[in-house]
Amino acid sequence: MAWLAAGEGYEIALVEGRVAARSVTGRAAGRQLKTLPKALKDHPEVDRLRRLAEWLDRHAAACVAQVDGWMVSSLPVPTELLARVWPDEAWQNALRDLAVVGDDPDEVGFLRDATASGELKVVNLDGETVRLSPRTVTLPHPVLLPDLDDVREFAAELGIVQQVEQIHRATWRKPDEVSATATEVRDYAGGVFPTRFSLAARATALGYRVSGGYATCKVRDAGAGSGTEAAVWIGEPYYDDETTTGALSWHDEDGRAVTLAKVGPVAWSEGMRMAAALYAGRKIEEGGDA
Repeated sequence: MAWLAAGEGYEIALVEGRVAARSVTGRAAGRQLKTLPKALKDHPEVDRLRRLAEWLDRHAAACVAQVDGWMVSSLPVPTELLARVWPDEAWQNALRDLAVVGDDPDEVGFLRDATASGELKVVNLDGETVRLSPRTVTLPHPVLLPDLDDVREFAAELGIVQQVEQIHRATWRKPDEVSATATEVRDYAGGVFPTRFSLAARATALGYRVSGGYATCKVRDAGAGSGTEAAVWIGEPYYDDETTTGALSWHDEDGRAVTLAKVGPVAWSEGMRMAAALYAGRKIEEGGDA
């Protein structure tokens, strides 16, 4: 970002998301200062840049959240849309190096560029840079990727770092045999928290929605006609005493319980991921009776 005049003898700019200043006079002319001079702290231009920095942070977070939503929704994303948002640095950071799948479901590549003409440049699993022009692409959830360990190893060789947690996302695979009538999983039930508020706060901090007595997340599996909501019981609202994590269950868009046998692979993995993340914050007993 260009340096802007701010008062006598100083210029300011956003540097790595923070307002920085440099002197334009004296021996330090042109050199960035370690701290913002006291004379600039209440300057209108400084305030304007601070508000811009806050907006950019919110925008970057919104881009990451949207791309994460595309991944867990299993819905196709128009290539033209990716090309339009790619020039925006926040969108580009969220999308770069994500695994994408075009017309061939068996051809996975890491996204490196999207041109204005709607062409995608990806590095395939053979290490070759190829150009794709599918009408839509999907950003596959890692539980759907065949040979996920090999994909992770190859990504490490390329030095790939993803802003959106995809290939290194923790995954859970549904057991081959589950009860035909069961609707709950209790693997992560019983985690003790000092208060219901602390458990709800953890859920919110992890990005999950708290509704009534549940922490929830919405997921859509490929081919599913509607979305599924995973829910973990966290206790009655306004309950101030000690509480524990409850069972994990899934519900359709009408609120009906979904049997475990009908829960899709992405919904299963994301539900278990939520339940495990909540349970990880529980109180740990110490001492001989732990």
